[in-house]
Amino acid sequence: MFDKILIANRGEIALRVIRACREMGIASVAVHSTADTDAMHVRMADESVCIGPPPSAQSYLSMPAIISACEITGAQAIHPGYGFLSENATFVQMVEDHGLTFIGPRAEHIRIMGDKITAKDTAKSLGIPVVPGSDGGVPDVAAARTVAAQIGYPVIIKATAGGGGRGMKVAHDEAGLEVAFRTARSEAKAAFGNDEVYIEKYLQRPRHIEIQVFGDGRGNAVHLGERDCSLQRRHQKVLEEAPGPAITPEQRDRIGGICARAMADLQYAGAGTVEFLFEDGEFYFIEMNTRLQVEHPVTEAIFGVDLVREQICVAAGNPMSLSQDQLSIRGHAIEVRINAEKLPNFTPCPGRITQYHAPGGLGVRTDAAIYDGYSIPPYYDSLIGKLIVHGRDRPEALARLNRALGELIVDGVDTTIPLFRALLQEPDIQRGDYSIHWLERWLAENMN
Repeated sequence: MFDKILIANRGEIALRVIRACREMGIASVAVHSTADTDAMHVRMADESVCIGPPPSAQSYLSMPAIISACEITGAQAIHPGYGFLSENATFVQMVEDHGLTFIGPRAEHIRIMGDKITAKDTAKSLGIPVVPGSDGGVPDVAAARTVAAQIGYPVIIKATAGGGGRGMKVAHDEAGLEVAFRTARSEAKAAFGNDEVYIEKYLQRPRHIEIQVFGDGRGNAVHLGERDCSLQRRHQKVLEEAPGPAITPEQRDRIGGICARAMADLQYAGAGTVEFLFEDGEFYFIEMNTRLQVEHPVTEAIFGVDLVREQICVAAGNPMSLSQDQLSIRGHAIEVRINAEKLPNFTPCPGRITQYHAPGGLGVRTDAAIYDGYSIPPYYDSLIGKLIVHGRDRPEALARLNRALGELIVDGVDTTIPLFRALLQEPDIQRGDYSIHWLERWLAENMN
């Protein structure tokens, strides 16, 4: 086992990893920019190293600075959290070249799944169902018209190197295809430096379902059910729950088994998430995230598993403690993402927190790295915390979430707390009857 781990991240996820290390008796090293000198993860870690000025490119994305911090402190392994360098194959290779351990999958798997077309081709070869669409990139409008005619409108044009909803445009008919195609390419070029796009069938009312997988890198893998992440704004998740309210046990076993076998065949190591669109009982692969997800706590809640601990153990060369026959779902869990944003436009709202009180009680978990007097810097993502609740069933989880939101206090900055209190009053949310388009429509009707 490792003696010391460096966490190449910040905020609540860095604190989450530090807590796992502390329970395992492993020393932790926090890295931070000058803007995060007073951050909670810096205070909680056993050691800390300043790695640069506020801009991420000069600190949290600086590979040499992070490697140097390992050498200075004697850390043997790096946990990347999510975001930043967590899915950067070049960084993984650099870590290994310096004799360190990356707590995550191998560089080749990150590289395969990081390119949307290669990921889709790999998924097909592994028996994972995919959305009908182009075989690879589409070079021009004429080729786009041919593909669209074959699979039928509406279609969605996506950047090969895309993410976060950028480089994605929908064409409902041939008349709108050219504008959508050119706009998607232009956005892709600006955001990712790569204007290659591909085309898929655009599903009308799908849910976003993701399967949590975990492998030991030696041909053994399991799945830990699904999470429903359909409540999204501009392709960004705001609420996640597990198990999915629209998924039957038979559907879970079928798609979970397919994903677990695929990861075993890949000899995938560590945590990963296979993401699908789900409509009319069918799953369609959209991408795989080769890292821990923001919403991993809901899976931990219903399975009673510490995914970060499992990541560390497998990376250290220990056998995976998870086996499929021992994994069973207990109850229901929901997570809401608390962002420092001003409604209704969701404008980032950095500033000083004048009062903070986390809710408590049975089945309530708060993953946050804020405190009274903390100043949220303007340089990073607006996520300041996650509220997770667990109940014996979905109604109890919803009631517990409503109660916990009433207890949660974050004063001094605007947050998305009022959004969730309003959503819990909606009959569709109470029934679990929503798709990936539901929240955008609700916001247009209620918050403009």
